[in-house]
Amino acid sequence: MHRYSRRTFAIEISVIAFAMILMIPFFFLINVAFKGDTDAFLSPAVSLPNPPTVSPFVDAWAGSATGNIPSGLINSLIVTAGSLVVLIALGSTAAYTITRIPGRLSTGLYILFLIGIILPFQLGMVPIYVALRSVGLVGTQLGMIILYSGLLMPLAVFLYSGFTRSLPREYEEAAQMDGSSRLQTFVKIIFPLLGPATGTVAILAGLIIWNDFFTALIFLAGSKNATLPVVIYGFVGANVSAWNIIFAGIIISMIPILLFYIFAQRKFIQGFAGGIKS
Repeated sequence: MHRYSRRTFAIEISVIAFAMILMIPFFFLINVAFKGDTDAFLSPAVSLPNPPTVSPFVDAWAGSATGNIPSGLINSLIVTAGSLVVLIALGSTAAYTITRIPGRLSTGLYILFLIGIILPFQLGMVPIYVALRSVGLVGTQLGMIILYSGLLMPLAVFLYSGFTRSLPREYEEAAQMDGSSRLQTFVKIIFPLLGPATGTVAILAGLIIWNDFFTALIFLAGSKNATLPVVIYGFVGANVSAWNIIFAGIIISMIPILLFYIFAQRKFIQGFAGGIKS
């Protein structure tokens, strides 16, 4: 039985103190966002709002001539959700095929996906842009879904493969003895067991796609389908020194992905903890 000692108490205090230090930027972000225009411009960032106001959030939501947060939010949701659906569907299927069908081809495909994780996609940025432009997908939501799905597919396959290898084969053998095909076995038996891995893929890939700025700026800049990071970038340039409005816009952009993480964090932790036990 674990005893609560002075050493345990000291570790807990250290962890709490470190967490509070990490929260300092969020304090400044929230503190300034609730200040009025005059208060934000004249008072130090450490001083509390006097009085607190939600007008910066109203102004941030209304947006500027370069774009508005509601449209950016919708575009980010569509691109992120669409990419995750493709990554989860194809990534889990590919990982199951690679881990369950032995042979040189499966091993070579797995190594190829690993190389895809290591190599930076910027090496192929120009050919990718030319290819998407040639089929009319630059500046479109579909083009970004296809792009992100291809860029993050190696990561999805890698995560699913590690988890699929830990699944006992008895589940599949029992299903096949009952007359299930390999596809039915995967859909009805294997994929539900991959819930923790799916949560891990969804959170990691979702965070990358939602927060990505560089790729979205190149492929969506100047279009009506700009995602939230690109909208916030133009928003900052339009408001210059109105930091209360800028910070309010940043907070609004953070809320959806924070809610998603809170909802899926249990599966995320299970995925890193090693999955299920036979």
